[in-house]
Amino acid sequence: MQMFSTAVLAMTLSLSALSAQAADDDKQCSTVKLADPGWSDIASTNAIARLLFEPLGYQVKIETLAVPIIYGGLKDGSVDAFLGNWMPAQQGFHDKFVASGQVKQWSRNLQGTEFTLAVPDYVWNAGIKDFADLNTHAEAFGKKLYGIGAGAPANLSLKDIIEQNAFDLGQWKLVESSEQGMLSQVDRAVKNDKYIVFLGWTPHPMNVKLKMRYLTGGEKWFGSTGEVFTLVRNGYPQACPNAAKLLSNLTFTLDMENAIMAEVVDKKISFDLAAQQWVKAHPEVLDAWLAGVSGKDGGTALEAVKAAMR
Repeated sequence: MQMFSTAVLAMTLSLSALSAQAADDDKQCSTVKLADPGWSDIASTNAIARLLFEPLGYQVKIETLAVPIIYGGLKDGSVDAFLGNWMPAQQGFHDKFVASGQVKQWSRNLQGTEFTLAVPDYVWNAGIKDFADLNTHAEAFGKKLYGIGAGAPANLSLKDIIEQNAFDLGQWKLVESSEQGMLSQVDRAVKNDKYIVFLGWTPHPMNVKLKMRYLTGGEKWFGSTGEVFTLVRNGYPQACPNAAKLLSNLTFTLDMENAIMAEVVDKKISFDLAAQQWVKAHPEVLDAWLAGVSGKDGGTALEAVKAAMR
């Protein structure tokens, strides 16, 4: 009996030690610091993360930052996680920060993305179907490539194309703007049947709202199809294993993100509300997202999140 009691005590102490190891450091982990480059898809996934974290007792702080600043923030610890490491579009940042060990690639959260230059369908139908076709209609395009925010990896790729005079685009100009600013320019061009070439990607509601086609030929810079990864700062999984587990569980689909973004655009609602409505309509996703996760101070994560959405 004494041996049995000793064994039970040893097992209890062992389990207690494991629980302590799995507990988040309150000082480092009570606020989950996420970054948003101002992209609708990341606003959607960050909204889902907030929806799950807050009922578990965490605060979520989301800062809008340029992509280079996000990587710097992950490196210095001012950002905990970034759900928007688009690959291969961000290969340069991956090589500088992730491959070098300064930032940790934590999980893949999306597959099957596209990210390259696109044109309206009437431009495609006129024969501009490849990067190599652009300069043959240079005057119609005004020798302009419309990109997103300054410092974005895709913009850097377009600058490389121009600097290398690839596809004879050396005399072209990159027009940098916000995502919304770029799409407003596209809308104006489409209304007037003007030629325009711009950065397009999926998931994004532009694929539903616009009749558009992606150009071939840019695979060296943008790949064919891609993936999106979640990055975390070094040491975060060790200090915040519960929060890190939730982040590793977060995987999304193109249809999911497109649906959330479309609700925001069509109904003029917040990303937080659109994410909540989508999850309420698809509660089965919570089982996988919350597997192995608890409330920050213990408790059942699934019950806490479901209760918060009632």
